Amino acid sequence: MRISKSWTLIALLVIFVLMAACVAPAPTTGSEQAAPEAGAEAAATAEEGEEAAAPAEAAAIKIGLVTDVGRVNDRSFNQSAWVGVENAAAALGLGEDDYKYIETQDAKDYADNIAQFIDAGYSVIVTVGFALGEATITAAQENPDVYFIGVDQFQAEPIPNLVGLIFHEDQAGFLAGALAAHLTKSGTIAAVLGTDLVPPVVAFKEGYEAGARHVNPDINIISTYHPGELSQAFVDPEWGAATAKQAIDQGADVIFGAGGQTGNGALQETATHEGLYCIGVDTDQWETVPAAHPCLVSSATKEITPGVENLIAKAAQGVYETGNYYGGAGLAPFHDFEDQIPQEVKDDLAALSAGLQDGSISTGYDQ
Repeated sequence: MRISKSWTLIALLVIFVLMAACVAPAPTTGSEQAAPEAGAEAAATAEEGEEAAAPAEAAAIKIGLVTDVGRVNDRSFNQSAWVGVENAAAALGLGEDDYKYIETQDAKDYADNIAQFIDAGYSVIVTVGFALGEATITAAQENPDVYFIGVDQFQAEPIPNLVGLIFHEDQAGFLAGALAAHLTKSGTIAAVLGTDLVPPVVAFKEGYEAGARHVNPDINIISTYHPGELSQAFVDPEWGAATAKQAIDQGADVIFGAGGQTGNGALQETATHEGLYCIGVDTDQWETVPAAHPCLVSSATKEITPGVENLIAKAAQGVYETGNYYGGAGLAPFHDFEDQIPQEVKDDLAALSAGLQDGSISTGYDQ
């Protein structure tokens, strides 16, 4: 049978196309690039001594943070918690869309703000402040697949997917009070505080007074809580400044400001009076309230940032702390006042800190 030249050309073209299809790789879509073969290739790369890509599970975490009433950059506990989230996200290599915050404007919005992250599929939610405790517990019970970190939220009964990040505020306050008693020349010191509806604030106040009286039993202490509602107590720098001014007019020469933006107002007011000292709270406020530098000798700190960061890092590895997780607490550095603090005062503070740690010294506060 005779085959025409045209049929011969067609046959050759078919054979060429089939051979090309066998050699060329198939096109990939975004979803196909995450197929198991990619993981095998990464493992082979790791065996060759090069850095392997992180497993998909480690990158799947999404972190949401709900602030207490006020801004995320309150230069106090909201900001400290958010920095912990940022640090954890950076360590995990998360993208900007994988960690967000919601600033609470009104206490009635706590539950709704938490729900926004749940509905958006976030796997770790950080809620900041004692006031969010009830809403956090409810959300954790209703969403067992979401992990919750409650800052300043003591857990009376453990819940498998909720941990309370808490601190010995009374011990940090004790050291701040001892420092104040060593520094005062008038024999009168003061504390400008958030509301007594929040146990950590009460712990700071009770510790401050106990530490001052440990050094000087006859010291005069003026402690004032904010008289307003919970939603106002930490966002009222004008009241904080006015209350600090009243205490200064009564002879106080060391002011402890413990109450978010309210306490910041007290620090900044004290800084306008020459020769006085002030003590910050929660974080090292030398870094966050530069206007207070003229008086800011130290801060009674809670290690919120590393506490949040550590708990998120553990969760990313599948380790979920429950119940209560104690973060560190103590005094911040003296910064520009380092040379003004006598060595005997530093030695006494070190001895007091050691005694608080080993239990030989008690603040008298029952957490």
